[in-house]
Amino acid sequence: MSNQVKIFDTTLRDGEQALPASLTAKEKLQIALALERLGVDIIEAGFPVSSPGDFQSVQSIAQNVKTATVAGLARALPQDIDACGEALKVAERFRIHTFIATSDIHVDAKLRKSHDEVVEMAVKAVKHARRYTDDVEFSCEDAGRTHIDYLCRMVEAAIRAGATTVNIPDTVGYTTPTEFGGIIQQLFNRVPNIDNAVISVHCHNDLGLAVANSLAAVEQGARQVECTINGIGERAGNCSLEEIAMILQTRQHMLGLQTRIRSQEIHRTSKLVSQLCNMPVQANKAIVGANAFSHSSGIHQDGVLKAQNTYEIMTPESVGINKNNLNLTSRSGRHVIKHRLHELGYQEHDFDLEAVYDAFLKLADKKGQVFDYDLEALLFFDQQKHQQAHYQLMYLHANSGREIIPSATVKMRVGEHEVTESSVGNGPVDAAFNAIIKVLGHDDLQIVDFKLDSKGEGADALAQVSVVAEYKTRRFNGIGLATDIVEAGVKALVYVLNNTYTADQIDQQKRQQQHVAGV
Repeated sequence: MSNQVKIFDTTLRDGEQALPASLTAKEKLQIALALERLGVDIIEAGFPVSSPGDFQSVQSIAQNVKTATVAGLARALPQDIDACGEALKVAERFRIHTFIATSDIHVDAKLRKSHDEVVEMAVKAVKHARRYTDDVEFSCEDAGRTHIDYLCRMVEAAIRAGATTVNIPDTVGYTTPTEFGGIIQQLFNRVPNIDNAVISVHCHNDLGLAVANSLAAVEQGARQVECTINGIGERAGNCSLEEIAMILQTRQHMLGLQTRIRSQEIHRTSKLVSQLCNMPVQANKAIVGANAFSHSSGIHQDGVLKAQNTYEIMTPESVGINKNNLNLTSRSGRHVIKHRLHELGYQEHDFDLEAVYDAFLKLADKKGQVFDYDLEALLFFDQQKHQQAHYQLMYLHANSGREIIPSATVKMRVGEHEVTESSVGNGPVDAAFNAIIKVLGHDDLQIVDFKLDSKGEGADALAQVSVVAEYKTRRFNGIGLATDIVEAGVKALVYVLNNTYTADQIDQQKRQQQHVAGV
């Protein structure tokens, strides 16, 4: 049996399902390229049949990712599988991932079919997917609560139909490591054709056991782990990619297993996903939390200074954490910025040097000193400035004080026109938001969440504002970054507006296509 464990990342599919608002196609592509750089084997890019936007996003990722296999999810239905095949056909390598529930409670209560009918649907789905590709994965949804006899029957049938990977999900995070490892062991002992497929696992974290269950399955012969960056996902989340990867790397001498993950890319990828998904990483999170390599105890500090491995089983550098040992000022030139970004692991195609340098100078004039985390923050948000923006902020002025009514004036470019509006509010941010809503000329947009965070250290840290807004029954997320809280909030809202505009354009294209088709 191979000692190579494939890493199947579902951040863009299962992970995105848990977000307060959908990611844009550009954000998904940015994450996909980071996952490719991280060394992920398979990137599950989305659920193409679910919406025109998701179809286009999967297609874009399939066109741009070169070294990883791009996968799309499909129910065991012909139209789902066809949508996957159509979206993915532009990829150099792609996989269709189809699934159906197998536990009694799902078969009886959700599918309302007989167990024989479910097996038949699974077999037909796998065969249909094989028309598009030889790389077909089949998942037994809620396998953790499926009777072992029926699970063995389903796995055998799926492999016979042509599935090259069979996934055993603990969909609701119900099992324990001994129990889940035992399921995998029984499959290897009882399914006669199991050597013809890779056995995969997809564990949820409802009881905090997703990583432990995945590890137990790998020890019993599973050779693919489905996981997400920072463990994001439905409910309590999924198996954390960074944790399972570093377990296999740190304990390789004991487990004898390895992955293709480039561990030095872990920290950067974690930060990117956290930023774009508006999902903060808890400080005590293993591997990527702010405290993961911190030592407060005097005894621990003394030990680490004498020998780092007294209290660190892996180094910060091994996961890409660099010490902030370089302070940059407005006197720094482009060459220094480029050099520092290279040291942080960014290649030239990852950024527009002129744009980043221009933003750096403005920030350096305000802060005096710019640190590594500032540079990375500027890089993360550079994409917002260079998208094809229908709405652009040109001018912002806000007033507030103890004895005055907060007010704000904004000038915005809307398409080819410039619009100026003023308004009052409960505070300067509220006043600025009200002015922007007046620019829109309608009240279809409702702010449902506003979060303020500090990016950096000290009183001069950058303000990051995350805004979630509801528009036509959908939710959109925007993030803004600035030294001024009002400006950061306005940038976040403008980003939301451009996302809603893009969504409207996609919906309009769909209606036109349906009209042409006579639907």
